[in-house]
Amino acid sequence: MANIISDETIDYVGILAKLELSDEEKERAKKDMGNMLDYIDKLNELNTEGVEPMSHVFPVTNCFREDIVTNGDDREAMLQNAPDHKQGSYKVPRTVN
Repeated sequence: MANIISDETIDYVGILAKLELSDEEKERAKKDMGNMLDYIDKLNELNTEGVEPMSHVFPVTNCFREDIVTNGDDREAMLQNAPDHKQGSYKVPRTVN
């Protein structure tokens, strides 16, 4: 499968990846890409009959919980702990002039 990768393919991938490769790097990339394709060919030899397609190795379920308000709007209780408050809000020292 390694002979499928041509110099034009390497040049095109280099353009897509915005890489400037030297001739030595192009040859190494060509060899590496060929090795990847050979590995994929080896994986294609596996018997996958009866195996359901999946997107994850482990079963994935929605892990988010419902957003349920438990303490509600207890503004008065929260403001009791404030050193100073005004019109239902915390009053803090001015930070900008």
